[in-house]
Amino acid sequence: MKAVSTSQAPGAIGPYSQAVQAGGFVYTSGQLPIDPATGSFPQGGIQAQTRQSLLNVQAILTAAGLDLSHVVKTTVFLADMNDFAAMNAVYASFFSEPYPARSAVAVKTLPKNALVEIEVVAAE
Repeated sequence: MKAVSTSQAPGAIGPYSQAVQAGGFVYTSGQLPIDPATGSFPQGGIQAQTRQSLLNVQAILTAAGLDLSHVVKTTVFLADMNDFAAMNAVYASFFSEPYPARSAVAVKTLPKNALVEIEVVAAE
């Protein structure tokens, strides 16, 4: 197992890695919509936050030598399932066919009261 790290995505703020490479896969930790340049969430609600979370995922995959076309599974955590359609519109602009498998679940609260958090599994 090998840790993956980049300054182009928010740093881990606990005992975890931004991602790990193991067994031919890259597993990212959940990515909050934190802009690594500012340390803040972007303005613009769920769409801006979804975009930032996916940019963070993209930066981590780049550090691992991969891109979004390598993603085989995503998990999207939403603070409010009513945001699903707006999240999905942004999400669709980041992926192309064959689309990765996906789960989307509503959770009671996300860290820092984020509206979305996204994690992925990518095949090397």
